[in-house]
Amino acid sequence: MKRVKPLMLAAAVLAATTGAASAADRDLSCSLKFTSKEWSALYSSAVGAGTVTCKDGSSMPVAITAKGIGITAGKWKITDGTGKFTHVAKIEDVLGSYLAVSGDVGVSKAGTAQALTKGKVSLALAGKGEGFDVGIAISEFKISEPAAQTSKPAAKTK
Repeated sequence: MKRVKPLMLAAAVLAATTGAASAADRDLSCSLKFTSKEWSALYSSAVGAGTVTCKDGSSMPVAITAKGIGITAGKWKITDGTGKFTHVAKIEDVLGSYLAVSGDVGVSKAGTAQALTKGKVSLALAGKGEGFDVGIAISEFKISEPAAQTSKPAAKTK
């Protein structure tokens, strides 16, 4: 019986250190480069496209949509958008809907900076572009696979 306890203790220590190492591996560094066109007049809407790239070499083209409501007015485009994700285990974790609360005042050379969250995954956005925007809004920022990749091919018939 005395011999079994040290083996069990060694197994427990090994399992604990392996679990800690894999927990650290789950914070995959990923970034987003994107462009978008947006407008707002009480209701705001944006569409865009981009690419998510991770340090493990994986990358994925993405579609971006945003819809929100608030006291806003404007029309602008972001031509040099960037984002940094945190708490990502695999590239697919970046897909989904993020909550954003924003307050903007911009004229001519529009710019944006926002922090968004989706469960444990967070996204810090920044961008430069043209246009104007004034207001405060609560919106949903959605990152998805482009439509061409999410649709399944039609079944072949004989």
